[in-house]
Amino acid sequence: MPDIWTTAALAVLAVSFGVGIVVGLTGMGGGALMTPALIFLGIPPTAAVANDLVSASVTKSVGAAVHWRHGSPNLRLAGLLIIGSVPFAFAGAFIIDHWGGHTPDDFVKMAIGIALLFTATTYTLRIYLQMRYVAQGNVVSTDTPRVRTVPTLMVGMIGGLLVGITSVGSGSLIMVALLLLYPTLSAVKLVGTDLVQAVPLVFAAAVGHVIVHGVDWDVLIPLIVGGIPGTFLGARLAHRVSQSVIRRGIVIVLSLTGLKLLGVSPEAVGIIGAGLLLLGPLAWSFARQSQGLPAFDHKAGAWHAPDHDADAESSERR
Repeated sequence: MPDIWTTAALAVLAVSFGVGIVVGLTGMGGGALMTPALIFLGIPPTAAVANDLVSASVTKSVGAAVHWRHGSPNLRLAGLLIIGSVPFAFAGAFIIDHWGGHTPDDFVKMAIGIALLFTATTYTLRIYLQMRYVAQGNVVSTDTPRVRTVPTLMVGMIGGLLVGITSVGSGSLIMVALLLLYPTLSAVKLVGTDLVQAVPLVFAAAVGHVIVHGVDWDVLIPLIVGGIPGTFLGARLAHRVSQSVIRRGIVIVLSLTGLKLLGVSPEAVGIIGAGLLLLGPLAWSFARQSQGLPAFDHKAGAWHAPDHDADAESSERR
């Protein structure tokens, strides 16, 4: 039986709990944050991807269950994403095994670095688009958006392939794509839909990696033990906690982590990080002012449903 009380296992457990909270709060960050963290803890990239996917198939189920109970997911959208993503996610491990050659860990590490930079870019776009909705009145349409079948299936296919290779994308890139395709879908429904579709997506990718690479129980058990309560707590707080600062912080972390995985020197990463920390808030304040908003705002979210809708949701939960 694996020992989960070693220093290394406790480090994995603590990191998994923190990442789980982010996943429950924002619907993203699982693979994008957890897999690089495992690599930095000394776990080989292929093993990090495999164990994180198996763990995520469990922890994401917890977050999805909470959002399902609150009635937030759009089940038709989730179904289309699942149809497109599951086959490609399952194939990810076999693609690594075929194209990775004699250095699959280097292949996966480079793929994760590229995926993180792409995720940071698209996530920044997501934050900007949400800010624009604030400028347009901060009100979400109560109408169910018309489902765009073919684009939604394509998002599932691309997202599934990316998750199957890197474990990144189930809660980040797909979330951004949903925002672009369905801009009137509320933030809560976006998170709920993404978490529901992510369960079979991640499970399919996990099965593929278990077949090809297996799992390391000394890593997997702390991931699950720490991730389940973290995801549950984050999902319960999703309606109450301000996400704006968390999201901008995630963008910085993803950018610096991606650069590090791609082999950029620590000095350059440090300079870029300092620049993002110092200049990022100024750039964001300028973007807000260009939309006619105050330079800085501490409101909880980018979207708020009308008061009567919020009351209706509250009544349903009771």
